[in-house]
Amino acid sequence: MGEKLIKTLRDSKRARWTALGIVAFTMLCGYYLNDDLSSLKPMLESDLNWSSSNYGFYRSSYGWLNVFAFMLILGGIILDKLGVRKTGILATITMLVGTVIRYRALTSADLMDQSWNIFGADLNAQVFMASVGFSIFCVGLEVAGITVSKIIVKWFKGKELALAMGLEMATARLGTGLAMLAAPIIAYSNNVTSPVFWGMLLMVAGTAAFFYYTFLDKKLDTSLKATGEQVEVTSEEDKFKLSDIGLIIKNKGFWLIAILCVLFYSAVFPFLNYAADLMVNKFGVSPKFAGAIPSLLPFGTIILTPFFGNLYDRKGKGASIMIIGSLLLIFVHVLFSIPALNNQVIAAILVILLGIAFSLVPSAMWPSVPKIIPEKQLGTAYALIFWVQNIGLMFIPLIIGHILDKYSVVGKTVIDGKTVTQYDYTLPMIAFAVLGVLALVFAFWLKAEDKRKGYGLESPNIVKGD
Repeated sequence: MGEKLIKTLRDSKRARWTALGIVAFTMLCGYYLNDDLSSLKPMLESDLNWSSSNYGFYRSSYGWLNVFAFMLILGGIILDKLGVRKTGILATITMLVGTVIRYRALTSADLMDQSWNIFGADLNAQVFMASVGFSIFCVGLEVAGITVSKIIVKWFKGKELALAMGLEMATARLGTGLAMLAAPIIAYSNNVTSPVFWGMLLMVAGTAAFFYYTFLDKKLDTSLKATGEQVEVTSEEDKFKLSDIGLIIKNKGFWLIAILCVLFYSAVFPFLNYAADLMVNKFGVSPKFAGAIPSLLPFGTIILTPFFGNLYDRKGKGASIMIIGSLLLIFVHVLFSIPALNNQVIAAILVILLGIAFSLVPSAMWPSVPKIIPEKQLGTAYALIFWVQNIGLMFIPLIIGHILDKYSVVGKTVIDGKTVTQYDYTLPMIAFAVLGVLALVFAFWLKAEDKRKGYGLESPNIVKGD
C-alpha cells in the first residue's frame, strides 16, 4: 500500500484530463482556421474571382512545405529531440504567422488584380500568397498534431489512451464544424475575409493555452523523475537517432497504417473542402447556409470518436473497427455520386453516416501506432504518417478542382444576386469512392499483418490494474 502513495502527476485524473483539455483547445483553434474557407468556395468565386482550380490550388498548398520541404518530418525529429514543450510552442507560433500572411493576402485588393509567373506558370497573386500563408500555417498545424499525439501518449499510456485521443480528435473536429457552420454566416454578414480575422484572434488564444500547458508538462516531468520513471529523453541510448527513421520505414505495419491513413483522410478532408459547394450545386442549399449539412460530420464525431475510442480501450478490435469505417466511407460516396439522390434530407443522412465512418477509423488508427512503433520513435513515426497523409491532402483537392473545371461545369446561375458557376459533382464523388475502396483493401491487409506479427491491434488498450 505504501508504494501507491508515490504517484506521478498523470496518475491524477484531474491533472491528465486538464492537460488534455488545454492542448485539445489549441487544436480546435487550429482546425477552425484550417477550414474557415471550406464553406466559402462560391463566395470566393463571386467576390474574389477565384476558379475551382484556384481553390484546388489553395487547398493543395496544405502539403507544399510539409511534403516537398519535408518540414513535417523535420518537425517529428525536432519533437523527439527537443520534447513536446519547445516543439509545441514553435508549432503554435508558426500557425499564427501563417494565418497573418494569409489574411494579408486575402484583404489585398492589389494582389487580386495581379498575375505572377511562378515556375513558368501564370498564377493569380492573391491566390498564390494566400496559399503561401496557408502552407506555413499547415506546417504548424501538422507539427502541433504530432506533438499533441505524443503528449497524449505521455499522459495516458496504459490508461484511457484511445478515449483521450478520441476526445482530442473530437475537439479538433468541433473547430472544423464551427468553421463550416459559422464562416458562411459571418462572411455573408460582412465579407469573405471576416472568418479569417476572427480565426486569427482564436489562434492567439490557442497559442496562449499551449504556453500554459508547458507549466503542467514541467510538473509532470518533475513527478516522473521523483518516482524514477522515464521522462521524454533520459540517456544517450534512449535519444532519437536518424538511424531510427530506417527502422520505422522498414516496419511493414507502419506502412500499412500510413497508406490506410492517406487513403481514408483523402476521401474525407478534401470532401469537406468541397462539401458546401456540393450542397449548393446538387442539393440546392443557399450558399449562406451551405456549411450547415457538412458541419453535421464534425459535430457528430464529437460524441462518436470518444465512444469508439473508449470501445477500443476496453474491448479491442482496432483493425476490425478500421474495416467497418472504410466500408461506410465507400457506401456514402457511392450514394453521393448518384445524380437522382438530390434531396437535402438524404444529404444530411449521408453526412451523418460519413461522420460515423470518420469516427471509427481515426479512433482506432492513431492509438494503434504505439503498438507498432517504440515510444522513443513515436514522434517521428507520427510525423512520417502525417507526411504521407499530406501527400493526399495536397494532390486530391488539386485533382478535384481540375475535374470540376474541365469536366463538370454545367452552366452559370445567379444565387443571392451573385453569378456563380454550376457544377455536376458525379465524377468527383466517384473519385472519393475509389479512395474508399483502396482504404478497405489496406484495412484488411493491416488486420492480416496484425495476426502474423501480434501487434495487439485487436486487444484492449487498458492494462489491467491501471
